[in-house]
Amino acid sequence: MSRVAFEIEGRDGRARTGKLILPRGEIRTPAFMPVGTAATVKAMLPDSVRATGADILLGNTYHLMLRPGAERMARLGGLHRFMNWERPILTDSGGFQVMSLAELRKLTEEGVRFRSHVDGSEHMLTPERCMEIQRLLGSDIAMCFDECPALPAERGAIAASMALSMRWARRSRDAFGDRAGHALFGIQQGGLEPDLRAESAEALTRIGFDGYAIGGLAVGEGQEAMFGVLDYAPGQLPDDRPRYLMGVGKPDDIVGAVQRGVDMFDCVLPTRSGRTGQALTRFGSVNLRNARHAEDPRPLDPDCACPCCRSYSRAYLHHVVKTGEIIASMLLTWHNLHYYQELMQGLRAAVAQGALDAFAAAFHARRAEGDVAPL
Repeated sequence: MSRVAFEIEGRDGRARTGKLILPRGEIRTPAFMPVGTAATVKAMLPDSVRATGADILLGNTYHLMLRPGAERMARLGGLHRFMNWERPILTDSGGFQVMSLAELRKLTEEGVRFRSHVDGSEHMLTPERCMEIQRLLGSDIAMCFDECPALPAERGAIAASMALSMRWARRSRDAFGDRAGHALFGIQQGGLEPDLRAESAEALTRIGFDGYAIGGLAVGEGQEAMFGVLDYAPGQLPDDRPRYLMGVGKPDDIVGAVQRGVDMFDCVLPTRSGRTGQALTRFGSVNLRNARHAEDPRPLDPDCACPCCRSYSRAYLHHVVKTGEIIASMLLTWHNLHYYQELMQGLRAAVAQGALDAFAAAFHARRAEGDVAPL
């Protein structure tokens, strides 16, 4: 039996809309989780993140265990108090980050021994330690510890990795225990192989989790291959539990994934783009470094209600981006996160009204037209 409630309030084809109910608040689905890697959503205050419409943030187990440290975080009252965010927080397992440390890690059945990219210190991350860290942080939703292989990879390597991840999922579930009001999600692996994905889903379902993530995608396979997996993978997972596509993604990735039955998303794209002069809009991506914006008095998007679009011109945004002013990151990040939450609200409404296909068609048509013409 799940420790948290998930209510599906509407369906349109394979898409669903509803809410995940946690003691710290409800998460409306489909949901996008801004990434707060090191206990902060870069260039944003917590109240500003909430003002965009975000119900939940993502924190990073790997980075937080290294700095400031899980035990220190617990002594200071947990991650919520530490970063001044009282709504739900999901923490990832650290498996993806450890994967990227290929030259600094040793993988065994027990777990992963690795050297910190910060100071070279040695650490051992096991399913049990991963659960302990997320408990010390006070995560509302914890992720089981898994290995996330990069794609492309040989089938044998994918199968072995998936089997190891399923053994670690069992150990994660045992170590997590029964914590009322806190959820643990399992992570499906299996690369691009339908039968391995099915085997993984069956193993996770036997163990029993509060939600299920689709892992091992957005790691170099491209959108077409990712959608190919999403054509079947969500349906392999329990229908009455939330489905989370990890590390995705671009706005068109999200629309396509919602159409295929995914409920939750996270990605660094809106915040990272905001720090590099890129605005993500209903027109597509807009590069504010481009000289065509230098004398344009119009807002980035006249139909957007975020502070960036309400109060500043493209000319000003171009200026502060080109001069490297901190306000450029602040304004563009706020806009990007606002746009993502506006997109999620549109998707939720469309599913509830049975109009998702029409919403998606209008979304793609507007992006195909491109940005507004320069003056």
